[in-house]
Amino acid sequence: MALLFSDEEVQQAWTELDEPQLDGGWEFFTETMNVKIYRLYSKETGLYEYKVFGSLTGCAPDLCADVYMDLNYRKQWDSYVKELHEKDYGGQKAIYWEVKYPLPLSNRDYVYVRERRDLDVGGRKICVVLAKSWSVSQCPEKRGVIRVKDYKQSLAMESDGSGGTKVFMNYFDNPGGMIPSWLVNWAAKTGVPAFLTDMKKACSNYSSYCNNSK
Repeated sequence: MALLFSDEEVQQAWTELDEPQLDGGWEFFTETMNVKIYRLYSKETGLYEYKVFGSLTGCAPDLCADVYMDLNYRKQWDSYVKELHEKDYGGQKAIYWEVKYPLPLSNRDYVYVRERRDLDVGGRKICVVLAKSWSVSQCPEKRGVIRVKDYKQSLAMESDGSGGTKVFMNYFDNPGGMIPSWLVNWAAKTGVPAFLTDMKKACSNYSSYCNNSK
């Protein structure tokens, strides 16, 4: 199996927990719920790439990582999930994810690979999760659903020292189709706070979910 993510990509993610890299055109976008969001405009796509810095209070990093990685559980708490599962495609595990979009927009779907690494960096316990689009011939596009072919995400988490989780996330996807820029901006501004609220609730309910799933 090919190495999906390099050590350099992993290091690049967790180092931004200490030193946010915002040179080269990154601009402040919004701040909410102990989270700051920056964005970088791409002339090539006409879209923005995002960086998110902040903390999740009351959620330990191990718990956050476990909840984030648990696809079956996500189907319980993320209302935008239409379909989500991991399968083996010719020796390579990949995730299929269909996301509900509001009418009259078409749903989007993703096929991607991801990797979690739990690191010990000078005594600091850091979790890094990397994900990116993956082309899988055995998973053809669905009629009426637009395939997102350009997606990447890096996530780094560690303890904030007071029972919560310090978080860095770098994110880009090209949703394709004709989506008004105002809607993209609205989704970016409201989607992250809404996701964090849902994530905190999901963390608080995870132990009971695991017990009920046994």
